[in-house]
Amino acid sequence: MGRLCFGVDLGGTAIKLGLFDSEDGLLESWEIVTRKEEGGSLILDDISVAILKKIEERKISKEEILGVGIGVPGPVTSDGYVNSCVNLGWGRFDVAKELGNKVGMPVKVGNDANVAALGEMWQGGAQGYQHVVMITLGTGVGGGIIINGKIWEGVNGAAGELGHMPVVYEETETCNCGKKGCLEQVASATGIVKVAKRLLNETDKPSSLRRVQYISAKEVFDAAKNGDELANDVLENMGEYMGIALANVASVVDPEIFVIGGGVSKAGKILIDLIQKYYKTKTLFSTKNTKFALARLGNDAGIYGAAKMVLS
Repeated sequence: MGRLCFGVDLGGTAIKLGLFDSEDGLLESWEIVTRKEEGGSLILDDISVAILKKIEERKISKEEILGVGIGVPGPVTSDGYVNSCVNLGWGRFDVAKELGNKVGMPVKVGNDANVAALGEMWQGGAQGYQHVVMITLGTGVGGGIIINGKIWEGVNGAAGELGHMPVVYEETETCNCGKKGCLEQVASATGIVKVAKRLLNETDKPSSLRRVQYISAKEVFDAAKNGDELANDVLENMGEYMGIALANVASVVDPEIFVIGGGVSKAGKILIDLIQKYYKTKTLFSTKNTKFALARLGNDAGIYGAAKMVLS
């Protein structure tokens, strides 16, 4: 009976791979470049070469390996089909079958955000829980839903697209998805900067941000921590919309815990406190005590979750 598996996190610029032992956890991790030329046709070949080379280096027999898990940046249906990975040039096709044929072992595939949520459930900020919603606050806003310890992907593979929940009804600008008023437009790093610049232009309120040439989400959080009123306004705005969005999610999913990850989560406790404050005012009485935690695995969440798909 095998006890080893590979976890793969397929990103737009790099592919992270990990070799896992079912008892000892992560044994080794490494990266290769994502070659998006020729419509992404080189990617699965590169992954298979990397895996087979590692097997040869470590003198691992195929009998020791349970399989390969892979998270991809696009919708994945319950039957394992990737609907589309626009940034990679992929249309709809069976990644599990294609990669499985190349490596000669079973392959399981999932959406990268859902897979990261599974990783946090297994060994990260949601360890010990079975009903988890993860929100990643980075350039955009992503999400993953775990129910009964399993990824919930939805019929079209679109479950967990929390960043595109319409919550800002007065928004006039268009989101990258083509709609207006998405959570991503106010809660992502990009959205925080956009709102900060808007307030700086629309008000005369004093702010240390007026002396910053290139405003970032970190600059906004740092200013808020130092008592900057305008920066606090930006974050209160973000916290309120996050509270609304997660209250809506709780009304449908009722998770045990919300895990907050992504680059913005490096702000730490101030972010959790802000979201919780507004969540408690928006949610039902029965879900007021839902736990909140910061993600712990960082950029490794994807490979952990991919491996867990195989080990489950």
